[in-house]
Amino acid sequence: MTLKSRPPDSPATRVDSLLTEVSRSLGQLAVLGLRGFDCGSEALAAIQGWERSRLLPAPDTLTRIRADLGDCRRCPLAEHRSRIVFGEGDEGARLVFVGEAPGFHEDQEGRPFVGAAGQLLTRMIGAMQLSREKVYICNILKCRPPGNRNPLPEEIRACVPFLKRQLGAIRPEVIVALGKFAAQTLLATDAPISRLRGRFHEFQGIKVMPTFHPAFLLHNPDRKRDVWEDLKKVMTVLGLSADD
Repeated sequence: MTLKSRPPDSPATRVDSLLTEVSRSLGQLAVLGLRGFDCGSEALAAIQGWERSRLLPAPDTLTRIRADLGDCRRCPLAEHRSRIVFGEGDEGARLVFVGEAPGFHEDQEGRPFVGAAGQLLTRMIGAMQLSREKVYICNILKCRPPGNRNPLPEEIRACVPFLKRQLGAIRPEVIVALGKFAAQTLLATDAPISRLRGRFHEFQGIKVMPTFHPAFLLHNPDRKRDVWEDLKKVMTVLGLSADD
């Protein structure tokens, strides 16, 4: 004799479904250290906590974001890069520096801001009474554009979701946007950096201070004073004292 499949709305099917749900619920209660359907206050609180944990997504982390980025092939820059430059520093940093894109030295080492501009940035951070280990440093793009050319819009679109996730995971008090592309991308504007710098803006509830890129300062040392004035405002927000 062959068994016929039950209709999906038959009483027997509904009973099977109910028993499966009861079994699943008892299993979850057992994991929580509860036996049977305990309706006491302690059991109800545990069940509510379990339900909340099911509904709320796990918090994002830099480790998870880096894993999701993987061996990124989302834009043509992957064909020319040596290494992905994800970012580095304190995962709980109060201050994040966002630059434009990796250069030659960054591409070779897989670390942000390690060339001449990076050495200047390191000195700037030191002047703020901080260190690279106490801040977080990253770029709009994770791969070097050929010849250090400017980022293209499609490259920014491919990369910026990961940057936003990085900033969301860190949740710093202040972001320093280094240069035109970092500032314009974070603030969704085409205003020149000369108009944006010197005052705080906002990105997803985080204060943003746009200022000139260290590479620009290497060729225009007379603008270092402007950048220092910008950084002193950041220091004030962070409760750091500045010596002129």
